[in-house]
Amino acid sequence: MQLNAGVITDDVKKCVDEIINYIGKDITFAMTLALGKPARLVNELYRRAKEDPELKLRIVTALSLEKPRGHSEIERRFLKPIADRIFDGVPDFEYIIDYREGRLPPNVEIYEFFCKAGANLHSPELQQNHLASNYTHVPRDAVDFGTNVLGVLLAPGEIDGQKVYSTACNPDVTLEAIELLMEKRKNGEKVAIIGEVNANMPFMYGDAVVTGDNFDYILEGPYYNYALFAPPKDAVAFSDYSIGLHASTLVKDGGTIQVGIGALGDAIVYGLIMRNDHNDVYREIISKMGIDQKYGKLIEKVGGLGTLEKGLYGSSEMFIDAFMQMYKNGILKRKVYDSIPLMKLINAGELDENNIREDIIDKLLEMKAINPRLTDEDFRFLTYFGILKPGLQFSSEGIILDGDVQYSADLTDEKARREIRKILGKRLLNGYVMLGAFFIGPKSFYDALNNMSEEERKLFQMSGVRRVNQLYGDEELRKLQRKDARFINTGMIATLLGAVASDQLEDGRVVSGIGGQYNFVAMAHALPDARAILLIKSTKGTGRTLKSNIRFSYGHCSVPKHLRDIIVTEYGIADVRGKPHKEVVMEMLKVADSRFQDQLLEEAKKAKLIPKNWDIPAEYRQNTPERIASVLAPYQKQGYFKPHPYGTDLTQDEIILGGSLKALKALSTGYPLKMASGLFLELFRPVPKAAERYLELVDLARPKGVKERILRKLVVFALRNNKRI
Repeated sequence: MQLNAGVITDDVKKCVDEIINYIGKDITFAMTLALGKPARLVNELYRRAKEDPELKLRIVTALSLEKPRGHSEIERRFLKPIADRIFDGVPDFEYIIDYREGRLPPNVEIYEFFCKAGANLHSPELQQNHLASNYTHVPRDAVDFGTNVLGVLLAPGEIDGQKVYSTACNPDVTLEAIELLMEKRKNGEKVAIIGEVNANMPFMYGDAVVTGDNFDYILEGPYYNYALFAPPKDAVAFSDYSIGLHASTLVKDGGTIQVGIGALGDAIVYGLIMRNDHNDVYREIISKMGIDQKYGKLIEKVGGLGTLEKGLYGSSEMFIDAFMQMYKNGILKRKVYDSIPLMKLINAGELDENNIREDIIDKLLEMKAINPRLTDEDFRFLTYFGILKPGLQFSSEGIILDGDVQYSADLTDEKARREIRKILGKRLLNGYVMLGAFFIGPKSFYDALNNMSEEERKLFQMSGVRRVNQLYGDEELRKLQRKDARFINTGMIATLLGAVASDQLEDGRVVSGIGGQYNFVAMAHALPDARAILLIKSTKGTGRTLKSNIRFSYGHCSVPKHLRDIIVTEYGIADVRGKPHKEVVMEMLKVADSRFQDQLLEEAKKAKLIPKNWDIPAEYRQNTPERIASVLAPYQKQGYFKPHPYGTDLTQDEIILGGSLKALKALSTGYPLKMASGLFLELFRPVPKAAERYLELVDLARPKGVKERILRKLVVFALRNNKRI
């Protein structure tokens, strides 16, 4: 194997031959999470391990993206045609398919540090093989675990006539992993670094741009230009929208935002778009929900209800479609610059992107940002950020315009400083509105990135997770850029004392993984004007399975109580940072579902956490789904709060049938007697004509045999139960 040669080949079998010949038959293969996996490479490597039991293969990764297949017969019938259409041309990861079907050979092991929520709950092997790492520690831990082969998906590009690549969707762990593996190589250890190039991948800028000599082999050719995995968006329910509306009031204009993927992320952004584009309606809803009356002082202090004139800057490990929606709606527009003096001036209101002050050179001299006698480095700084207009050159004697030295480099001369004002630029350059570590989203998201001009795409910078998720390394600049930061993340369960469980059940089973949650919380406590906002749905389940997600105590926590900050449910905002225990308990009781408040209140009093004579105020005793629906449903009829606010790859019939099947599943677990009696009655009813188009979707319009006739009745009952026929 030619090390650091960046050898380009279209032969994946030859590449794997080279890996095995060089590394040997004990391979720990690491690849990035989610979208950035080199599918052709890992599938060939896995195929070799299946053929050769002497080849020991450990796969270290996260979020092994899987096409939905369903568990029950009806789910499979419903999902297969949708998956075939939406994921047409997307290769499967054969190792995860074999694992799900019980065919994984004993010489292959899978280790993940993060997975789709709940995907591995009933898998003893993947539970035992879970790698518990904070996102920023993943490269270190993966290399320490024995990684000797790294595979990365790349986007091809060209800069200044040179062929380059972008780690695009996954510079997060890639950049640091390459550095760490190169250190191992310097110490005499054998490692291989392989890139797989996919021309469909959006080429992203920033730290993501790398050259071919970062890799030993680069797989490139038509075979590797497969369709990218593009999951359809989740539907957004009223409870999600309510959480989003509450959270949207805590975001300060001119600040920084981080949000995660899924319905809650979409709901927060929808709330911000409403706040910006439909402010009168937004304020009306906020008032009807009682948010401004209950939390007016907090909103005034940390957020706002006004339009977002200054806009927001996005600093988030996940660059998702929600950020693109904010950008399209003129919200994601606050630009930051990789310069401490410029950020100080901008934050102080003394410099503006479109208005370079006349005395900017004097100001920079005063700040010691440039030298009294300009150097090459000073000149590059001034031209890179647009402080001096383009087309200028520099020599030791001064600034050259039209081939002649016309402006002195000696800025101790007041006349020279006045003269240089003639060549100031008109606007600042090389700012950006987003810094992300990885991305994934629907096809429309990838298309939007690919269709952008190079200049516009540079507004969305991609970097390693160590830069995005922490302050270390360049603290002063990152603090200046991330002013008024709101780090918004989700949790599963919160205790009355403000501890949050997000990644694991109290029986020890991992639901997903910690990801970057600790990093967000730590940054929020480190930055003087930041807040960590954790979103919790107040309940889980229905009927007999209904449980409160606000608990007196819980046997696991991801964020301990001493790092508590703001917790938001669909019913309210609990500002619990820096408060004594009794006030924390009171605030948490106020945002719990009213069906569980009395029980929680009794437990708190029994434990003597709050005074015996305290009761939950009446205005917080109406925390029910019905109350939320009574406020939001009329606005949905006016066109707001749609289930898919930013569009979807699903058809309307698929949305209706999918929602009905989901409601049926909830009915079967929450109200089994109602389910049984309803289905029994359905057996004696004729199939309504309105149900026929939905039955076509699951190939049950013309059932064959008793089993399919029963399945047909089950689908009709699901539609009837959901009031769709």
